[in-house]
Amino acid sequence: MNPTLSTLLDGATPGFLAAAALLAVMPWVKRDSPWRILPIAIVLAFTARYLYWRVTATIPPSDNLVDFGAGLLFFAVECAAVAGSVISYISLTRTRNRTAEADANSGWLFDQERLPLVDVFICTYNEEREILERTIIGAMAMDYPNYRLWVLDDGRRPWLAELAAELKCNYLTRPDNKHAKAGNLNHAIRHVRGLNEPPDFISVLDADFVPVPIFLSRALTLFRDECVGIVQTPQHFINPDPIQANLKASDAWPDEQRYFFDVLMPSKDAWGTAFCCGTSSVIRMAALAKSGGFPTDSVTEDYLLTLRLQRHGYGTAYLNERLSIGLAPEGLQEYITQRSRWCLGFFQIIRSGDGPFARSNRLRPIDRISLVESMLYWAGSYSFRVAGLIVPILYLLFGIHAVNVDTVDGIANFLPYYLAQVTVMAWLSGQRVLPVMTDVSQLLAAREILTAITIGLIRPKGQKFKVTAKGGDRSRTIVQWRMMGIFAFLLLLTVLGIAFAFGGNKSLQDSSAIALYWSWYNMLILIAAIAVCVEKPRMRRNERLRGEESVALTVGTQRRNYRTADISVGGMRLVGGIAAAPGTPVSVEFRSQRFEGRVVRRSERDFAIEIANTLSGRSEMVRHVYSGAFKSPVGQIHFANVAKRVAARLSG
Repeated sequence: MNPTLSTLLDGATPGFLAAAALLAVMPWVKRDSPWRILPIAIVLAFTARYLYWRVTATIPPSDNLVDFGAGLLFFAVECAAVAGSVISYISLTRTRNRTAEADANSGWLFDQERLPLVDVFICTYNEEREILERTIIGAMAMDYPNYRLWVLDDGRRPWLAELAAELKCNYLTRPDNKHAKAGNLNHAIRHVRGLNEPPDFISVLDADFVPVPIFLSRALTLFRDECVGIVQTPQHFINPDPIQANLKASDAWPDEQRYFFDVLMPSKDAWGTAFCCGTSSVIRMAALAKSGGFPTDSVTEDYLLTLRLQRHGYGTAYLNERLSIGLAPEGLQEYITQRSRWCLGFFQIIRSGDGPFARSNRLRPIDRISLVESMLYWAGSYSFRVAGLIVPILYLLFGIHAVNVDTVDGIANFLPYYLAQVTVMAWLSGQRVLPVMTDVSQLLAAREILTAITIGLIRPKGQKFKVTAKGGDRSRTIVQWRMMGIFAFLLLLTVLGIAFAFGGNKSLQDSSAIALYWSWYNMLILIAAIAVCVEKPRMRRNERLRGEESVALTVGTQRRNYRTADISVGGMRLVGGIAAAPGTPVSVEFRSQRFEGRVVRRSERDFAIEIANTLSGRSEMVRHVYSGAFKSPVGQIHFANVAKRVAARLSG
């Protein structure tokens, strides 16, 4: 047998045996049962074994100060990342589903003599008419009988005031933009408090988030507990994020927020550390009054509000139901801007009197631990991703040994730990996490995230709220040259390192093999990141949701029933053949509604209908598409499809 292959097999065998043992155990364990602690305990045991090996066998000797210093620094960064993941795993030992509680409390809510009044705020600054029209129409269609809808326009746009009047909702603006979104909300709160009938609750919607009809009826049920100050619901998206879109794999794995909202937040709720995420939330006015309104000393006012309400005895309840649908960032810069704002706001909190290390803020120990977990995620994970690229380059080009390890020992100790993590996380997340793509997403934002951490720690005050732009022209290819240049430079250094270390007549030495395998993985990550930097055009104006529904189609005098394959605000795709040519006018009927439209495309298996672009037609389609009856095309990762999509994108 080839010596290199034999070495790999010798080192990999323990890892494969560990993964096999986990795979044998996990099918017998329900994810929502108390026994979920068993696979997590196994992962933590492998983690402890790995860290013991790292600290006892892999730190370079101190007689070479450069190697020793590099090794200690890299190990410290790795420890920060691992510590954050350990806290996350411990938090994942619990989970909570409040759907049964909401069902049980529905009678309590609607049996009240006077239903609580809710003021629903749509926060907007510079979004397009199409986005805001959709959100307003959807919000006006909610089935809760006692609410008022307010458009809070920080852009002071006359056309939006006219649109609000046309759609019969309230419009509110202010003379300045002080404190951005938090200031906008506080201004609206002062206004509604001064009305003859002030609200009992407020609800916050971002400009692009359309609530489903039952949003308020479901969320309000959890306020039966007087200690609940906020009910947060998950964010779902109708469009792919930039990584999904630019790698042409939006039908192969779900957006990265699915892990956070579907897995992590239910676990945080079980520990009492769920927090407000801004949009798609409902807040008790009495609690808000005690805390002094929305905080303005962090650009993540929602998280900070959670902490301040906690000090007044009010918690956050998380209802994991699909009650609103919004837009994920459509461009890579917007994606990074959003993540770096979250990070900056969090480290502003860390530096403030509300942080985990301030003794006088009366935070519970569990809240402090949760804050430390998030801190380690931002600081540890992103630093480790960058260090993971640099360490092999330093070794191959400059001979700096940050890790002192041979191939068999390295694989035998790292692989069981890594495979245990991958296997258990895939099980816990319901196939919502793919490690390679997690590394790509972290690499894409690493520079801006690490900058945000530095700014948040050194100069936390006076930072501006950066709005995540939505909409705009996506009809052309956009190349993020600066980002691509950084990744291309790192890729070049990696390739040069491999060529320098192993080129010519040089043989593959055992001490260098780990760096080679590591570099191969880094090259894969870097190439994928470079591909994401080329943003392909998005010609589709309205994103589609999947779902089957009966539709009656009339062409001329002929009427026939079809089934939908997918649907959008602008039209639908129907299964079956049609004799009408593209451009033929048709009438579409479903759910007692009738729309005029035309055939825009046909094939032997299906055809597409475009609905006439009128306000009444758009309004009915918004109510229908955002009714909650339709879903995004993918709910979990399909590994084979991911590999095919990404390979096709990289080769094309």
